Amino acid sequence: MSASVTATYTSPANAPSPHALSAPLPPVSSEPSTGERVEYLAALQDSVKTLQGHVNAFLTQKMDEDKAQGGADAKVDDAREEETYGEENVDDEDA
Repeated sequence: MSASVTATYTSPANAPSPHALSAPLPPVSSEPSTGERVEYLAALQDSVKTLQGHVNAFLTQKMDEDKAQGGADAKVDDAREEETYGEENVDDEDA
């Protein structure tokens, strides 16, 4: 069985089939030596960085798709949209 670090994206639009992103992890023995632990943790760190790159690329693609669906009439502050994508925000002015 191969191990991996995984992130899963779900939304109402893709509810029946969430999008999973993953990066592989190397195998580790049941009682690893200190050197093996260090190597494993370095590989884990690399896998997390790889996964973060996959997540960033996927979310950028989703933002582009959302903008395309919004049509030409939708005016969006790109910097704010990227900074807060996927989060619920209440504008301070409305509060």
